[in-house]
Amino acid sequence: MIPYSFLTHLECSKCGKRYEADVIQQTCHHCHTPLLARYDLEAMKGVITKEDWEKRPQNFWRYHELLPLRDPSFKVSMNEPMSPIVTLPRTAETIGMKQLLAKDEGVLPSGSFKARGASIGISRAKELGVTKLGIPTNGNAGAAWALYSARAGIEATVIMPKDAPLAPQKECVVAGANVYLIDGTIGDAGNIIHQKAREEGLYDVSTLLEPYRLEGKKTMGFEIAEQFGWSVPDVIVYPTGGGAGVIGIYKALTELQALGFIGPKLPRIAIVQAVGCAPLVKAFEEGKEDSIAWENPQTVAFGMRVPKALGDYMILDVIRKTGGTAITVTDEEIKAQRMAVVEQDGFHVCPEGAAGIAGVKKLVASGWIKQDETVLAMNTGSGLKYIDQIVGVPAFMPIPTFS
Repeated sequence: MIPYSFLTHLECSKCGKRYEADVIQQTCHHCHTPLLARYDLEAMKGVITKEDWEKRPQNFWRYHELLPLRDPSFKVSMNEPMSPIVTLPRTAETIGMKQLLAKDEGVLPSGSFKARGASIGISRAKELGVTKLGIPTNGNAGAAWALYSARAGIEATVIMPKDAPLAPQKECVVAGANVYLIDGTIGDAGNIIHQKAREEGLYDVSTLLEPYRLEGKKTMGFEIAEQFGWSVPDVIVYPTGGGAGVIGIYKALTELQALGFIGPKLPRIAIVQAVGCAPLVKAFEEGKEDSIAWENPQTVAFGMRVPKALGDYMILDVIRKTGGTAITVTDEEIKAQRMAVVEQDGFHVCPEGAAGIAGVKKLVASGWIKQDETVLAMNTGSGLKYIDQIVGVPAFMPIPTFS
């Protein structure tokens, strides 16, 4: 009988130590670094084909053999769709490219890519017997985990900076989560969650502090390969805060390579950070293997306001292994690019998505991206969740009424 999942064990991302997958695990006991889910790829070869996946419903659970849930009865899902790839012809022309593509994660439940990690992570948590969890957030992750926790019947505690966007704050509240607003950053929120985990027995689902949220983010990589005809674009540009999406996409593509589903080519992965919070860019430019916590992080793109990513060494490794790069954009460039994309192509990107496209513009101008290369920019959430950030819109004309 073919297993629902080919999950075998967990592995430390630094020292390689193996851990049992079917008990609750957080990080490596020795390195205190993230654990990665590993699968029996050899056993899967010839048993499951990419054609098998293509015949299934178009949601990310179609890849369940390479996801960690063993028993589908524990699945916590809202029938998450495969997020579309959108062409941006006028934006591309303005930037000086033949074609620019964006993967629109805003169509997912809760309006962002965070639904991927929440669906997979909470499904596995439920399977392992978790009844209450805690998460620090800049907004969207908290919203997604609150909503999926409500669906799973798991008690969620969410801690976020008090200046986080209002929409995800409200999502958390209406989903019944225990919500706390603090003066400080997501790093400060994380410290509080760690303390609550010790004192109250919460399952700490901070980014990369449990191994299964990453597996949800990984599904973006599976979808990209399938949407590109089991190939990859030349470049993927990713707006980066905690960076689990970057690590996940790379993990997915290397797993597909091991199965023979895609060839040896990998995309060059470029990350974009805001000038006001750029620890990974600084580390990349200095040739460092990890980053130093950024003091007083500031940016309008809240999802990128992460002072130090726990998986920084993995993100930097992915950039270097793929021949990628790391650049910054200003808040002014983010705001201008966001308005330009919606005016030119009718595509309402979130601030983080706008940062990625602003990064593409810079990379084209520098010559790092060639005019005829296939470039995929990741729009990590719906622009409608940040509608309050749009200012300077003229007042509407009165609408005539007819009697």
